[in-house]
Amino acid sequence: MRRDNALVSHSGVPIQPLPPQLVNQIAAGEVVERPASVVKELLENSLDAAAMRIDIDIERGGIGLCRIRDDGAGIERDELVLALSRHATSKIASLDDLERVRSLGFRGEALPSMASVSRLKLASRCRGADSGWFVDCDRGVPSAPAPVAHPRGTTVEIRDLFYNTPARRKFLRTEKTEYGHVENLVRRLALSRFDVAFYLRHNRRRMLQLDAGNDHAAGERRVTAVLGGDFTAHALYVEHEAAGLKLHGWLAEPRFSRSQPDLQFFYVNGRMVRDKVASHAVKLGYADVLFHGRHPAYVLYLDIDPAGVDVNAHPAKHEVRFRDSRLVHDFIFRSVEQALEHTTPARAGAITEGFAAGSNGHRAAAYPGFSEHQHVMPLHAREQITAYRALHEPAGVPAASGEAAGGEDNTPLGHAIAQLHGVYVLAQNRDGLIIVDMHAAHERIVYEKLKAEASDGRVASQPLLVPLLLEVSLAELQAAEEHSARLERLGLHLHRAGPQSLVVREVPALLGRADATGLVRDLLADLVEQGESRRVEELGNELLATLACHGAVRAHRNLRLEEMDALLREMERTGRADQCNHGRPTWTRLDMAALDKLFLRGR
Repeated sequence: MRRDNALVSHSGVPIQPLPPQLVNQIAAGEVVERPASVVKELLENSLDAAAMRIDIDIERGGIGLCRIRDDGAGIERDELVLALSRHATSKIASLDDLERVRSLGFRGEALPSMASVSRLKLASRCRGADSGWFVDCDRGVPSAPAPVAHPRGTTVEIRDLFYNTPARRKFLRTEKTEYGHVENLVRRLALSRFDVAFYLRHNRRRMLQLDAGNDHAAGERRVTAVLGGDFTAHALYVEHEAAGLKLHGWLAEPRFSRSQPDLQFFYVNGRMVRDKVASHAVKLGYADVLFHGRHPAYVLYLDIDPAGVDVNAHPAKHEVRFRDSRLVHDFIFRSVEQALEHTTPARAGAITEGFAAGSNGHRAAAYPGFSEHQHVMPLHAREQITAYRALHEPAGVPAASGEAAGGEDNTPLGHAIAQLHGVYVLAQNRDGLIIVDMHAAHERIVYEKLKAEASDGRVASQPLLVPLLLEVSLAELQAAEEHSARLERLGLHLHRAGPQSLVVREVPALLGRADATGLVRDLLADLVEQGESRRVEELGNELLATLACHGAVRAHRNLRLEEMDALLREMERTGRADQCNHGRPTWTRLDMAALDKLFLRGR
């Protein structure tokens, strides 16, 4: 349909181009959500300009003022107006540039979008220039450049955000809330570049001062300043490289888990992102050691060929897409899993020594290597525990008793002195009292042994003298037949004996004394509930965890001191021994200072 030779939409309104001001305001709806969005875009521009110091001034939560000043490369006089034009950028010039972009910004949308919904001033001075130049923006229209006294670098001033779009302004929260978003944003970006100083003021009051540094110690100081000393005190430093990928950063010990995912920071080539592939991989890496419903804390950096990641996947550049997401996922998962293998009582003792020696000692102790699994002999009954003692102690050396040990040696968990209600082992080391949940600790030891055997191909099985006949449901029978090959690799041999019955002929040798009936019923219940929706490896580990639970020494079982000591030594040698298979802690420590405090000693 035509009307005066103009194209007409289905609504009867002629189709016509939108005014530039309206186009920029529409774009601002994607780029500028709140003051924190303004700060993010401007800080990224400063980092792209090779700034080494960035000052952020905020007033009224950023609604009144967001001013970012840097000492970067600056903007030439003739490019100031162009910088405020839509889709004008120095970051890319072709599609090939976009596919390998390393800069944080690249679309050329942020400045014109901000100028359309605020009162913007832009001032800059390039290296070697006699003076600086500035432009004002009124409703998105820049003035002609004028000279201004300005140090080398750039200052962008955003005042009265959304003053001309009141509908958008209604969605802003209180000044306190908006400032909180700004500060969190600055902290997150400050973790991406330790070599850049960040200084934040709110209503002319200094709120954050993060000095620059180029070495590992400076990075750790920055992490401590942003996340607090508790995080770094419980963090492992990770550095792993393979298949053209590199992962480095800090993983908090499982005992430092959170009720919310509020301490999770992930960066791809220095870009702050929220990525589902990475977060799932990290979560999976913690699966064996994290209590149900808890969230890990971490600061991780992934270095990857820019061609392997699409950074143009989200309007605000919060998300990325990996071209080989499976490779990235498995690499992150394996790196995290191997790092957490070293969360052992032995490492905890080393960290204590490191703190006494200073931060350098702490980091040297906390750094995890990526060694193979230790194939240690686990425990599963009183007789075997006693046998371990003879196996691990040199010939002719008497076993240490709790009284003889006295906590004078250097073993992290010390030596047993008593058992409490058949549940907890009490041990003394040189620092104070160690309390161990013996079932939880032994469960982890058995579990790690089973995983090591399974990774070698097959768990050793032991024939039953009298095969066990079990009546089962039809669903359980089908699950047993469907997963028979996997169950045999776990050392469990089940065969159909009737319409709804199974015969158990072999069980894992490690669990020869376990309740075979309860073991099989629990495993079949797991299989029926989970079906085939879970990955084979995850399912295998869950089955192994059930096996380990049945094979672990039970609560309310009285142990001799030598048996308890053998358990402590196995804990020190076993990876992930700080937590049981369900993520619960296996031990805790009360040092002499804590004990003295309980009894008001020294007051």
